Amino acid sequence: RLIQRKRSKKAANFLSEAASLTPGDLVVHVEHGIGQFDGLETITVSNAPHDCLKLIYYGGDKLFLPVENIDLISRYGSQHAATIDTGMGKENETEKATGRINITLDRLGSANWQMRKARVKERLRAIADELIRVAAARMARAGKVFSVEDRLYDEFCARFPFDETDDQKHSIAAIIDDLASGRPMDRLVCGDVGFGKTEIALRAAFIVALSGAQTALIVPTTLLARQHAQTFRERFAGLPVEIGELSRLVGTKRANETKAGIANGRIDIVIGTHALLQKHIQFANLGLVIIDEEQHFGVQHKEQLKKLHAGVHVLTLTATPIPRTLQLALADVRDLSLITTPPIDRLAVRTYITPFDKVIMREVLLREKYRTGQSFFICPYIADLDEAAAFLRDYVPEIKFIVTHGQMAGRELETRIAAFYDGQYDVLLSTSIIESGLDIPTANTIIISRADRFGLAQLYQMRGRVGRAKARAYAYLTYEEGKPLSPAVEKRLQILQSLDSLGAGFTLASYDLDLRGAGNLLGAEQSGHVREVGFELYQSMLEEAVAKQQGVEYDEAWSPQLNINSAVLLPDDYIADFEVRMGLYRRLANLETEAEINQFKAELIDRFGDLPAPAQHLLQVIAIKRACVLANIEKLDVGAKGAVLSFRKQTFANPAGLAEFIANNQENTAQENGRLGQGLLGHVSLRRDHALVFKAKWGQAIDDKARLAHIKELVEQLATINQQAGPSKQSRGQGEAK
Repeated sequence: RLIQRKRSKKAANFLSEAASLTPGDLVVHVEHGIGQFDGLETITVSNAPHDCLKLIYYGGDKLFLPVENIDLISRYGSQHAATIDTGMGKENETEKATGRINITLDRLGSANWQMRKARVKERLRAIADELIRVAAARMARAGKVFSVEDRLYDEFCARFPFDETDDQKHSIAAIIDDLASGRPMDRLVCGDVGFGKTEIALRAAFIVALSGAQTALIVPTTLLARQHAQTFRERFAGLPVEIGELSRLVGTKRANETKAGIANGRIDIVIGTHALLQKHIQFANLGLVIIDEEQHFGVQHKEQLKKLHAGVHVLTLTATPIPRTLQLALADVRDLSLITTPPIDRLAVRTYITPFDKVIMREVLLREKYRTGQSFFICPYIADLDEAAAFLRDYVPEIKFIVTHGQMAGRELETRIAAFYDGQYDVLLSTSIIESGLDIPTANTIIISRADRFGLAQLYQMRGRVGRAKARAYAYLTYEEGKPLSPAVEKRLQILQSLDSLGAGFTLASYDLDLRGAGNLLGAEQSGHVREVGFELYQSMLEEAVAKQQGVEYDEAWSPQLNINSAVLLPDDYIADFEVRMGLYRRLANLETEAEINQFKAELIDRFGDLPAPAQHLLQVIAIKRACVLANIEKLDVGAKGAVLSFRKQTFANPAGLAEFIANNQENTAQENGRLGQGLLGHVSLRRDHALVFKAKWGQAIDDKARLAHIKELVEQLATINQQAGPSKQSRGQGEAK
């Protein structure tokens, strides 16, 4: 049996994919603040071309950033509803009147950016302090330990009719470890609609139930509660596990029996809506709380849940986490598992944005009917249903449709949904109540009327109601013909259309975090500080604040300045596509080891052919840059006769080792040995300003590649000596010693 090991995607990778740069985007430079990216420009210095990112600042000032230092900038965030003040002229008064956000570019050399950054850091310090206090209190509590006999667990798993994906296996294994760890679990499982989150909930509930404790599964809608209840009863059939249900669809007598069963311990697993949050609900031995579709629960509900599950294991399931939840997970305050692998044979949903055209919509509905499928027709308000029903009667008389909405009596709503599920109707005309929970494999077309009235996550969830089988599914996001869309709405719909790949829910959540900000991570206030410094920099500043509160030394991101005097770029005749080149430059900034650089080099050769000299120099420069970070070298100037190396803050972690290195590589030693004792072709001395001077003996005839190889050898030796001083500060994952 062959086992293929796949590299799992991390949360940070999704964010970097969502944050690709295009000309016109706002970016944030760590040292200079908010500017506007204006594309790549090749700067020639001493006949050596060098690719640089062109950044425009207030008043039209330009900053050219070498591509090897691309890690110093991050995307500011979404500027879809913003007026950008460049300082080049007056703002458009009509734009100003629309209430659009005004973003002013920073001035190069101004102290305003540093003051603003310091202000945000101060606020984040208070947030991080509270986050650590909350997390520490949770860690200090003793959690219930749950484990189950392997044979029983394997028998339960065998009832799953599909093969688990790799991501499902990893998530389940992490949850099993959490339940047995002895501390309360607080894990967020983020997986796309239909990617198997329910199976993860089933297995966690099985372990807890067989260990003698109770599980509460809380969902946002009655339909989802009913569907989960059916699924759980089918999977637990024949096992000594009692399952209860509590929602508007449950009659008063049964609801009272369920509440009594929860209180006396007779019911092992209860599935319900917000009714489970009522104060008079008492659990005999609650061990696990599962929150499904957490984006539908408000802050007040979550405060009630905190009281409900003090010291209890918590598992949160969602396809599109709200910004605050995502931010907590990214800051390592909550554990995060991603399910990004689609089920076998699953196809992505084709998405179209179009004005509502009656002829086209008729063809769409008939096409689905004639391929023996079903369709959803969604309206934003109950008042719109009559008009939509009239359209279906007049223009598509060949189909049978049924109407549902949230104000119907529980029994009637359940009957109508069941009739559609059984295939008695071709179209379900409904409000957005179907966005969570409905799993109807035969429904593979959805028409969303007035899509501009829905939020990004809502649209994504509703689109997830189709395409849950092997057939190709279609989603039509329509708006009123002749009515222009606002820039914010247009951006929202375009984002949804662009996210047409399977497993895009996490990427959508990162866009949502980008668009709305994270808000106050600890309370009901939703105004964040992201706008002042941009999302990516805000995220790294929060990580820094949390790390400092945990007692971990953490230094602000920095990048060595390298003046190489050689051609350094990916030539446009080697890689013609601008976006591909930009993506490769961003990936280059994240290469950490020699092995990763060699792997990247092999990929370039495989995709584009033999490397031209400037591309070879670029890879050498990246290796030199990484060694400079480890050696705490802030600036490196390379010329025909050698190099000058300046240490950051004029410090070196191992001064004794540096003194020995200089002594071994003095000029008199070179004359005695012919070649320097540590393999360098030249000699080293220390200037009064603590800069290191390397006088080369390679002569004028040496080519750029060989010169860079010697410089790389020099810097790597210094990095090795510096690291021998012991552990150093961490700068965004990069070592830096003082």
